[in-house]
Amino acid sequence: MKRPDRPEGAAFGKELPHGINELGSFIREQRSSARLSLRRLSELAGISNPYLSQIERGLRRPSAEILQQIAKALRISAETLYVQAGILERPDGDTDLSRHIFADRHLTEEQRQAMMRIYLSFRHENEDLAADGSSAGHAEATSDQVVEESPGTSGAAAAAG
Repeated sequence: MKRPDRPEGAAFGKELPHGINELGSFIREQRSSARLSLRRLSELAGISNPYLSQIERGLRRPSAEILQQIAKALRISAETLYVQAGILERPDGDTDLSRHIFADRHLTEEQRQAMMRIYLSFRHENEDLAADGSSAGHAEATSDQVVEESPGTSGAAAAAG
């Protein structure tokens, strides 16, 4: 039964954002570059062919779980699709290391996830240090420690001796 208060193709009872069309186009491009048919991708992702078609045409808004299944079938990171869907924010820094990590096809998904956790923990740690105003002092202390340990001995030998 059609609901008059809900536009055709709207998911979750509200208008679909413009980005959903871009998400569908992005998935279609990834599918094409992977040389997969719509039917084959739907099989690999474990979703119905009509549903995938509606996602690609921007008529449906897939959940994070469905995006993860599609990403796995396309052999791309789920985060890439999350960013496209607006679930995650695009990186805003002057570097886009996370994009490079997730684009590296030489790494497994687990390795990408681990690298991102480490990278983000370093970023958060540095942001916290900068907020405290102690970032410069911490960097100098770390640099001094390296210089003290390096003449003639390794760091492990210096610590043991």
